Amino acid sequence: MATNPPKLNVSVIDDERLQNLKNTFERQYGRSALFYACAPGRVNLIGEHIDYCGFSVLPMAIEQNIFAAVSLSNSGSIQLANINPLYKNITLSCSEEIVIDRDNPKWYYYFLCGVKGIQEKFGITRLPGMVCLIDGNVPPSSGLSSSSALVCCAGLVTMEANQKSLSKVALAEICAKCERYIGTEGGGMDQSISFLAEKGTAKLIDFEPLRATDVRLPDGVVFVISNCCVEMNKAASSHFNIRVVECRIATKMLAQAKGLNQQGFLKLAQVQKEMNASLEDMLVLVEEVLHPEPYSREEICKVLGITSQQLSTELLSANTQHVTHFKLYQRAKHVYSEAARVLHFKNVCDCAPIKSIQLLGDLMNQSHMSCRDLYECSCPELDQLVDICLKSGAAGSRLTGAGWGGCAVSMVPSDKVESFLQAVREAYYLPDPRRAAMEKQSLFVSKPGGGAAIYVAE
Repeated sequence: MATNPPKLNVSVIDDERLQNLKNTFERQYGRSALFYACAPGRVNLIGEHIDYCGFSVLPMAIEQNIFAAVSLSNSGSIQLANINPLYKNITLSCSEEIVIDRDNPKWYYYFLCGVKGIQEKFGITRLPGMVCLIDGNVPPSSGLSSSSALVCCAGLVTMEANQKSLSKVALAEICAKCERYIGTEGGGMDQSISFLAEKGTAKLIDFEPLRATDVRLPDGVVFVISNCCVEMNKAASSHFNIRVVECRIATKMLAQAKGLNQQGFLKLAQVQKEMNASLEDMLVLVEEVLHPEPYSREEICKVLGITSQQLSTELLSANTQHVTHFKLYQRAKHVYSEAARVLHFKNVCDCAPIKSIQLLGDLMNQSHMSCRDLYECSCPELDQLVDICLKSGAAGSRLTGAGWGGCAVSMVPSDKVESFLQAVREAYYLPDPRRAAMEKQSLFVSKPGGGAAIYVAE
């Protein structure tokens, strides 16, 4: 795997989207783009809501992506526009500090997160003038990481425009950190696969240190993505950060019970590592230490020996201050069991036993049930869609991404793909006029795609 994001010569005429982006840019700004940047979306095959707990995940990049056409200017401003007229254009001065309004998460704030991350990394006091036109075909708010792809694309654009150089790993880490400016406390999976992906293979992503290992998916199956057509914007909701906080508090509780110095512990993986325990041992510990009933603020403070003020400032996030009860047992049980499923999934892919498709399908199904019942990050429409996918011939199906809406990913035998697509279309999309109108962008096969890159037009 090459260290730095590739810079590729590309024939624009061979790519319809790039050709349209090039023509629109020239028509709108009266000049040619200096370069193009691309960052893919992703589908997580297994390993949901565990990256921010320090555990490995197993995503693949998808062929849908974010494109940016970029030119430098002497205007002293950054002009940012979207080829989709639904998204408002903005212009901001290069001399002003970039401010991200996390209470009002507009599309361009994700781009500005990436700009700000590179600016701070290199201590750039004044950014060069830029003209950027964006075209994305990752369905928004669908759990396919359209927002993180935009952050990554912006980071790559800003690096190139300022003639800087960073490795893929460094870019992924910066983009994971700077996306938190908009209020989402993610763990880095989305940004890591966006930069570290390679065409034709899924990746096991490990953290601390960040690294990616090829995972060969079984022959004879494809992965089908289906959107339940319920949108969920992570930054506009507290659902995601509540789960982060619950895992953080559970970490403290488990460390306290084992007499560990919990001061620096914020991730469930840290407790496991400190104890040198197996994931099965950690599930036993969860049963012993945590009770299934929700914990009140008062009980948490009493067990941890902290004040209510300390709970608010040290463990809660800005948009979870209103929460009064926390489900610690359920969240920790999901995380440790899901982490075990990821390792089992990779082992099956590596060993390729005769029943590998059945084994992988079972793991995906178990993952969805855990997300639904323990992590409570599904929704009725997603559960209905997953059920339809299984009845339509999928070997396994599960929600992918943050949840509370968005997409399911299904592993489907190659010889059943057409009948599967038709069955899902008839059972889920066609009976509802709104879904039927979105079906072409909502139900598709995707192969493992490549990572982020700079394109220079030939």
